[in-house]
Amino acid sequence: MRTWRDKQEFKTRVFEWADRLDVRVRSLAIRPMRNKWASCSTNGNLNFNNELLGINKKLGEYVIVHELLHFSVPNHGKLWKSLMRAHLGNYERLETRLRKMSM
Repeated sequence: MRTWRDKQEFKTRVFEWADRLDVRVRSLAIRPMRNKWASCSTNGNLNFNNELLGINKKLGEYVIVHELLHFSVPNHGKLWKSLMRAHLGNYERLETRLRKMSM
């Protein structure tokens, strides 16, 4: 299982995806979170659960893209699903794997 080397590698990947998706990230934090893998705010703040650093990179990328897409699509409707599929292919498989993991 390939996990992230450190916070910096994870943050670099977030900014790469943000650039690709044309999202302006105002602040980025990796911190303990009790009930979520990540959260974002409308003013460009992103928070990621520090437990993501210890899981498979593909699952981490799912969470990164998931959150970044919410800057342009605030729900999980058809457009959001289409964009997830366009960027990650069969994202539902990753979503299922992530849900099976306990936090």
